[in-house]
Amino acid sequence: MQNEENARIRHTILKAVEPFDDGLLNEKPSDDAWSAMQILDHLHKMEETITAGVAKTAKKNQRKKAMKKPIQVSVSRKVKVEAPNHTVPEERFFTLEEMKEKLNDSRNRLYEVYAHLDEDTLENNSMPHPVFGDVPLVQWFPFIGYHEKRHLLQLEETLSKVDDKKK
Repeated sequence: MQNEENARIRHTILKAVEPFDDGLLNEKPSDDAWSAMQILDHLHKMEETITAGVAKTAKKNQRKKAMKKPIQVSVSRKVKVEAPNHTVPEERFFTLEEMKEKLNDSRNRLYEVYAHLDEDTLENNSMPHPVFGDVPLVQWFPFIGYHEKRHLLQLEETLSKVDDKKK
């Protein structure tokens, strides 16, 4: 079930950052890279954006059906995708507790929205994705998991680089 897979990925992400202090988590491995906290902020913003979009699209229920897309390729980091402006992370210091709370809130909101939608609405409505075009609402929930899996790899690289700089 997708709930369990998304929860597993999120758990893995949070376990990855747990051993590090807030200072290290906010350190960028280079000037043009995100810190671990910025990666988490991006995940939070993406989840909020997708959740709000799904809720709005479902409420309109315009019956704009779309073909299912190969969203699982989102995990691959071979193709660089620029983050939409509203999902670009903030340039500020975050505490891990603050970020965990933000991620928990956005995940609870996602579960709440999907719990109130029926299969017909999810299958027969879609919203645009910058790479895939129109994606059925039913695929946006698993997309969040694939997107987080993609950034888990980035997070692990980032943590390794900033940890190595400290040694």
